[in-house]
Amino acid sequence: MVTPLDHLEYLSDRHWLIGINQHQLQQLARELYLELTPYLQQSNPPKILLAEPEQLRFLAGFIAACTAKFPIFIGNPHWGKQEWQQVLELVQPDIIWSPEGVIKGEVEKCNYINQQNQRHIAKGIMIPTGGSSGKIKFAIHTWDTLMASVNGFRQYFNLHQVNSFCVLPLYHVSGLMQFMRSFSTGGKLAIADWKKLELSQIYNLDITDFCLSLVPTQLQILLQKTTLINWLSQFHTVLLGGAPAWYELLATARYHQIRLAPTYGMTETASQIATLKPDDFLQGKINAGQILPHATVTICDDLGNKLSPNQIGNINIQGQSLCLGYYPNLINNEGLKIGDLGFFDDQGYLNIVGRNSDKIITGGENVYPLEIESVIRATGLVRDICVIGIPDKHWGQAVTAIYVSGKNLNVPEEIIALLQDQISKYKIPKYWVTVDRIPRNEKGKINRQSLQTIALNSLSTEIQ
Repeated sequence: MVTPLDHLEYLSDRHWLIGINQHQLQQLARELYLELTPYLQQSNPPKILLAEPEQLRFLAGFIAACTAKFPIFIGNPHWGKQEWQQVLELVQPDIIWSPEGVIKGEVEKCNYINQQNQRHIAKGIMIPTGGSSGKIKFAIHTWDTLMASVNGFRQYFNLHQVNSFCVLPLYHVSGLMQFMRSFSTGGKLAIADWKKLELSQIYNLDITDFCLSLVPTQLQILLQKTTLINWLSQFHTVLLGGAPAWYELLATARYHQIRLAPTYGMTETASQIATLKPDDFLQGKINAGQILPHATVTICDDLGNKLSPNQIGNINIQGQSLCLGYYPNLINNEGLKIGDLGFFDDQGYLNIVGRNSDKIITGGENVYPLEIESVIRATGLVRDICVIGIPDKHWGQAVTAIYVSGKNLNVPEEIIALLQDQISKYKIPKYWVTVDRIPRNEKGKINRQSLQTIALNSLSTEIQ
């Protein structure tokens, strides 16, 4: 069987890597693998924690650990002290690859890892995810689950080789999978510094057959500069994921003929399991696209019954790229229930409505924020919008719109007038709160807890 290190050496005479010296990568990967060889005969292989901020050292460590088939835990070099303490207590690594000062805190030795699980995940690739609880978890993947995602991607886009332009961190699944696609298919991988790209420093490279991956906030930044708009428009595909994109952002990208491919996926599925193809996007479709061939998605009610097209329900995922569980616990192969709501339309396109936890129940009626946000954005009277539910003693929850205003000071009144004939009365926001900006993280995900606080403080006199 060809190992990742063997394959790296096979690629040595090809100019497949841009932005990193591929000969240095090959040499360092070999050196790190040699460091692991004394442990190859151990019944319980050592656990490796890889927290390298430098791309070359990260890739070398990843290739070496996967070649040795040792359990590897990918760490975010930018975690804080509390996060590192939590990770170190959970993982109890035997080998740590990271620069001095990256990992904050001390390893506390605990022996609660189940030995049977330990044997099963001996070859595991553990990828961190925040999870709905906010605590760091590690999704248990293998080389095979990651390759299933690669093969599904190739089939869906009808590509023999995948050329990737990476500006995302390699320690996130979105960056790691760009490496996996190019490395395993013999495609090219260009690794660029995002901060330099923001300053319009771009490679002199023909990118017409490259795939670029971005999160919404990155796309928003790039669309603000003419030179970068022209650069973006040259890509074969611009994958967009990590967080829901807002209508205005998608409309701007379509106006500039960016070949955008909005995606739906997560760490647990080794990146996307649904993608809207660029031609569909440019023709005006706005949804998560169709399901990639390596995955199966069903929409079910709360009892697990499969729903018909255009019926909103829980999104259940099965597939070859699905993680095996969360370290140290394996799960059965019944699929992944993720708490997201959606539906398939008559053409088989997946539409994401939002998270079940974001659903607003007002007077016994279900309101899905994404639907309300979409119709409000379509009015063109707000620059940004988020709809939440706040406690209401009569209705349970009150639909509340938090928005960034345009120039018109009578925004709520004008929008309400426009919404009267479009959506049911109970869906129209009862409260309207104007803010300077909607708080989002680096991926573009909205901090709804912050918005709850903002809304309650702003409306304290009205809701008493």
